[in-house]
Amino acid sequence: MSHLPSTKRRLARRRESPSAGFQPRLDPAAPASLARQLYLALREAIADGWIKPGQRLPSSRLAAQEWGLARGTIAEAYDILIAEGYATARHGSGTYVLTDMPAEPLETVAQPIVGKSSPRRSISASVTAMLTRGPSLEPQKLLPFVTGRMAHDERTASLLNRLAGRHMNYAFEGYGDIQGEPDLRAAIVAHVAASRGVRCTPEQLFITAGTQQALDLAFRVLVSPGDRVVVEDPCYPPARQCLALNGAEILGLPVDPSGIVLDPLIAGTLAPPALVYVTPSNQYPSGSVLSLPRRLELLAYAREHGCWIVEDDYDSEFRYDGHAIASLQGLDQADRVLYTGTFSKALLPSLRLGYLVVPPDLVPVFRAVRPALDRCPPSFQQRVVADFLLEGYFPAHLRRLRERLRASRDMLARMLQERMGEHLSVVLPDQGINLTVRSTGTWSSDTQISQTALAHGVVVMPLSRMNVASLDASRLLLGFSGLSDREADLGTSALAKVFESL
Repeated sequence: MSHLPSTKRRLARRRESPSAGFQPRLDPAAPASLARQLYLALREAIADGWIKPGQRLPSSRLAAQEWGLARGTIAEAYDILIAEGYATARHGSGTYVLTDMPAEPLETVAQPIVGKSSPRRSISASVTAMLTRGPSLEPQKLLPFVTGRMAHDERTASLLNRLAGRHMNYAFEGYGDIQGEPDLRAAIVAHVAASRGVRCTPEQLFITAGTQQALDLAFRVLVSPGDRVVVEDPCYPPARQCLALNGAEILGLPVDPSGIVLDPLIAGTLAPPALVYVTPSNQYPSGSVLSLPRRLELLAYAREHGCWIVEDDYDSEFRYDGHAIASLQGLDQADRVLYTGTFSKALLPSLRLGYLVVPPDLVPVFRAVRPALDRCPPSFQQRVVADFLLEGYFPAHLRRLRERLRASRDMLARMLQERMGEHLSVVLPDQGINLTVRSTGTWSSDTQISQTALAHGVVVMPLSRMNVASLDASRLLLGFSGLSDREADLGTSALAKVFESL
């Protein structure tokens, strides 16, 4: 029993969060990070009603004392809760569970780390692995610097609307080709041959619902449960999740300014993997480019050891300086590379059109597997985009878009340097629609900066959430693809206040 006077006990209780008595069950030996485990535990407590809507979560200082965790771990878990819509940060007040949570407990997935003794519905081991490794692919808030948003082009929108009118007759529609509309495949083959040096025929190309479906299809065909797959570290989170769903053992190799570091593979200190997943032309998220010597080394290694390479060329159309980087697929002489691209960045994300190029001898295998996942891609969008490419509108559209994106990139880089140069250095990308910034030494937790920035109405993505094994927490990712002048001004002003409060 406490011997504090009753008044002091009441004051102590007032300073504590009502949820301070919550005690998560975490396993330091589990493959999931402690931050991810804590996030799942808090999410389950919210879903079960243990932590109520509107309730304030413990401060990072108090939670560190109660739960025996580092404050950075707690900040990262809170950051994920905020990003996925379970909580909100109030500047100067704390982190609160959203007040508009459903009255009934949310439907949650069982997972063994935070499970209770009561019976739970079971899910697959691969889904559990996916849920406990890396951030989920939830839509981000439409705030300054959010990634993946594209600027509206009135001329292109008018053209697409006019072309769409040609294909609105649904009376004669049936199932389309398993691989996609022949006209669109032919147009894409011509485009990637001229712009990326990709060598293929329309018969090798599969139309998919964006890059994500292309990756899923490739991983399902090429990776068996338990196979080792090498990825870049940090790695594009949806690709990593897709591999986890397919039961792969994921191994991350570090990335430097010349791309993925291949030394452990070339030296033979690692057993040959079944597959290597890379973003060589613009490494996501760091922005480095895989050098030609390393490209040739990777191709030679794949040929010698019989492993596959999946080349994700997600934003190759946006090259601002110098010539386009040659694709790995175009350099491949042994048919070990599968190449994927998308129109989500070059046209519209809502079109959900991507493509996968496979080696000729694998085409029958992919044709056999595709209907089990998706009978055929939707015909309407394909016909519209096919006309847009075949009638010659795409090059002019890309020129306009590149000019706009280059201006947005330069404007954002200038404002960041002028307003926050003391706290961050800007890595100006030669390609793509995002840029990274690195700490100058005044801050060391990108998740803490991200959480504080979100409370100020700005989205900056911590690269540490994409780490596989790396402990680097000194970088942030900012999108500039849909950024207006006003948003850039207001967003950098708000972000500057975040750094001023350090």
